[in-house]
Amino acid sequence: MIRSGIRPEIKKKRIDHKKTQFAKATFQEHDYQHRLSLYDFPPTAEISIEEFETWAIDRLRILAELESCSFRNRSPQETAVHMEPLLKRYMPLSNNSATGGAHIDERLKEERKKDHYSHWILRLAFCRTEDLRRRFSRIETTLFRMRFQQDDGKEKRAFIDSLNLHWETVSNEEKTELSEHLLAATPSLKRVDDENFFKVDWTSIPDLIEHRSVFVRKGKAYVPTQQQTSMIITQFTQNLDKALELSARALPRIDEDDRLSPILDHLSKNFATPDAGFHDTDSSLSGAPINAANVDNLSQHFPLCMKNLHTTLRKNDHLKHFGRLQYTLFLKGIGLSLDDCLIFWRQAFKKIDDDKFNKEYRYNVRHVYGDVGGDANRRGRGYSPYSCQKILTEHPPGTNEAHGCPYRHFNIDNLTSMLQATGVHDREVLRGVKEDVEKKRYHIACNRVFEWAHKVEIKRVKDDNIWGPAELDTIVHPNTYFKRSYLLKNLNSVPKQDVKMEDS
Repeated sequence: MIRSGIRPEIKKKRIDHKKTQFAKATFQEHDYQHRLSLYDFPPTAEISIEEFETWAIDRLRILAELESCSFRNRSPQETAVHMEPLLKRYMPLSNNSATGGAHIDERLKEERKKDHYSHWILRLAFCRTEDLRRRFSRIETTLFRMRFQQDDGKEKRAFIDSLNLHWETVSNEEKTELSEHLLAATPSLKRVDDENFFKVDWTSIPDLIEHRSVFVRKGKAYVPTQQQTSMIITQFTQNLDKALELSARALPRIDEDDRLSPILDHLSKNFATPDAGFHDTDSSLSGAPINAANVDNLSQHFPLCMKNLHTTLRKNDHLKHFGRLQYTLFLKGIGLSLDDCLIFWRQAFKKIDDDKFNKEYRYNVRHVYGDVGGDANRRGRGYSPYSCQKILTEHPPGTNEAHGCPYRHFNIDNLTSMLQATGVHDREVLRGVKEDVEKKRYHIACNRVFEWAHKVEIKRVKDDNIWGPAELDTIVHPNTYFKRSYLLKNLNSVPKQDVKMEDS
């Protein structure tokens, strides 16, 4: 018995929180038995920062192109055909049958590991705002649906069985009792005995309810096996929506890591317009007359941002700093040599004398090309041309400045006037551009104009199997726009080996 007012002596185990915090973490490696995943479990193994960023960017390319297909109203079949080569290039995900089905080899594990990690990395990047969460969930669901529909039947069944979703199977007695209603809701069936049915809460399958594709009774929907796809996809979306909310709550702790937060921030910005690196192959147009004297003629192949810079330069005989920088980098990217670029700018700035040009402008051009200066320029390569993403998000133009993206930085009346001045008079195209701009789909507006201007040539390269879907993916770099336009408009004069777009 314990006397009143006297507490027994209790020995508490002292915990060294520093040792706990910095103890070596233990992880369980995922076995990735199935090609498909609901991404219920977070990745646990270590990967490098380079893998963290590269895997996320590769997945972002896929999601951005899927979103572009949606904006262009491509059918599911057209989207699948268009995405196939891109998925093979950036996010391959093979069936178990690729190894004979006997085991999961290292290649399959690496593919599924990349798929798993890249999904979770982008989940962290796009959980920051409601708009990003909604977009990410929608496009990830589109990717999952496409993969699910293309999956091998046997492996699909094994994946569904592994989910343990606890759907209630409708008994034969209940099927017989409700046969008239079940057959009415499933016209493809002749007898209810030919199909199994599951009983689920009607709120879990909103798309089937919307299309009146199932029989509902007492709050339960009777779903035939043939409609399993809708049930799985709905489950995927619901799980992801909840997980994104949880990720958003954990984000402040992740932002404390100065290695990851800049990468995640960069990825979230790229969802507006995917970033695109520049490669030497982007300017490889052997035999093309790319020189100072021919820039005016080549400008017919420029995207609107560069046409605006070129037109402003010819009108004012001058461009301000960021305009010169953006345009010089673009000209460098299309293959204009340093000597020709210096000639071009000297002739363009005809209102100033040689002494002023050499003092105030010549060095900057040489610096951009890597001819002078330190850091990256010491390697003699200079700076890379700006991608659409960089043009959209950095250094917005001010008064009397001509750089930036007209689709974003012009009001709609000025944008329409500029498009009409460049030959775009199709009302449907202009209406589509206005809608894209209002919804902040600036790169889609640019691609819409490109596809209208090159519709005859695009049809030809498709019909003659000269280019595949991967060579006609969404343009997200001004230099890609130029090269693709030049090749399409010169199909008969460009050497055959140069007509096919090179991988970038």
